[in-house]
Amino acid sequence: MLRAVADTHAVIWYIFADSRLSVTARTTIEEIAAEGNPVAFSSITLAEIVYLSERGRINSTTLDLLLTEVESDDALLVEIPFDRNIAVTLRQVDRAQIPDLPIALLLLLLCILMHPLLVAIAGFNYLV
Repeated sequence: MLRAVADTHAVIWYIFADSRLSVTARTTIEEIAAEGNPVAFSSITLAEIVYLSERGRINSTTLDLLLTEVESDDALLVEIPFDRNIAVTLRQVDRAQIPDLPIALLLLLLCILMHPLLVAIAGFNYLV
């Protein structure tokens, strides 16, 4: 059963065991993994990783590591496709309340999937 949705930075920081991922976020991911459940991420994360890698902001092996993880039989991280239904629904998010697009997207995925949301933003990690 899908238990959480992670944003791009949470995925990257988890893959590399980066200390910028909070103890709470790491513990949550590890507990979900111990239960045998996956953590989702948006397919937009794949594009963001390519962009960040091309700019030298993250390790150039990040995409390959994530794809290897996703393709494994016992994958913890699973991709949730970003499709036109999500894009159309995203237009309904009140930008006065949620001006940041990545947060709006993650909250929308939460609403669609009806699961806890795991978010890491600019070095601050929290569970919503």
